[in-house]
Amino acid sequence: MKDVDSTLASVEAVLDVPRLKLELADLEVQASAPDLWDDQERAQKVTSRLSFVQGEIRKAQEMRQRVDDLPVMFELAEAEGDESMLVESQAELEAIQREIAEMEVRTLLSGEYDSREALVTIRSEAGGVDAADWAEMLLRLYTRYCERKGWTYEVYDTSYAEEAGIKSATFAVKAPYAYGTLSVEQGTHRLVRISPFDNQGRRQTSFAGVEVIPVVEQTDHIEIPEDELRVDVYRSSGPGGQGVNTTDSAVRLTHVPTGIVVSCQNERSQIQNKASAMAVLQAKLLERRRSEEKQKIDALKGDNSGSWGNQMRSYVIHPYQMVKDLRTEYETGNTAAVLDGEIDDFIESGIRWRRQQETV
Repeated sequence: MKDVDSTLASVEAVLDVPRLKLELADLEVQASAPDLWDDQERAQKVTSRLSFVQGEIRKAQEMRQRVDDLPVMFELAEAEGDESMLVESQAELEAIQREIAEMEVRTLLSGEYDSREALVTIRSEAGGVDAADWAEMLLRLYTRYCERKGWTYEVYDTSYAEEAGIKSATFAVKAPYAYGTLSVEQGTHRLVRISPFDNQGRRQTSFAGVEVIPVVEQTDHIEIPEDELRVDVYRSSGPGGQGVNTTDSAVRLTHVPTGIVVSCQNERSQIQNKASAMAVLQAKLLERRRSEEKQKIDALKGDNSGSWGNQMRSYVIHPYQMVKDLRTEYETGNTAAVLDGEIDDFIESGIRWRRQQETV
């Protein structure tokens, strides 16, 4: 219990609850302004941040109360010799330990863009039809993960493969700290299994890539001149090429200088699809700028190390069951749970590993 109290005190110091309360007071003033919804984008940001800060304060206060109540629970159980109450007290202690560990991991997300929403792109890589199927399995893994956490997500574009699976998919995760949390998932994911597409039942290794970038905000100043942009419109389509729309509402944007191509087909309106595609393009350009700046800094530092993101995790379904992170060495034999979105332990170990790398 002393360890739990000490860890929570460290988390509280990083969260800085008094500062959060000051921010809450300011946000409440902004939210009550009569002209708030004259600017809908700003209003949504204010109300979203307000809800998040309220949640952080409530979570910290409730956890402090639970930790303070723990000694009383154990004392009562022992005084009354109540075995069931002692078991209940132990279960509460273990639950608190898990929840404080999650809060502690959140405090490690202190990067410049960590608090932002995320744009995730999944692409099939080497492995043919198995890779396309694997990419679709990863899409389900991450959307299930979001559902488990109560995070809102929106699929902007899906490019289906001919036989099965997907060539690529892009979706937005609309939750605070989604980027900082999911950015440790970036890299190549490797699957080993008996191929369901091989009539001889041979083992197949396939690969899919995951890209995670932060959503652009107005302060990022990503200007895209009209003459650098090519806009194409086309009809949305679903699996097997079936038409899901009777108008040319899907939009593809090409940034001519860099060759970056993004598309969006989830809305019925061409205007809405263009706006969503533009948001994705701006985010990709911001990430490109960040990458170029990091390369310059690394060159000055003499940092010649490769990206840690490539070949980051292996999922083995045959001849044995195992999922292993190649950076943190964390592994589990419960592949079914992982493929159903239970990846919290992988993400936590990834965030802790990244912080260690940054401090080396």
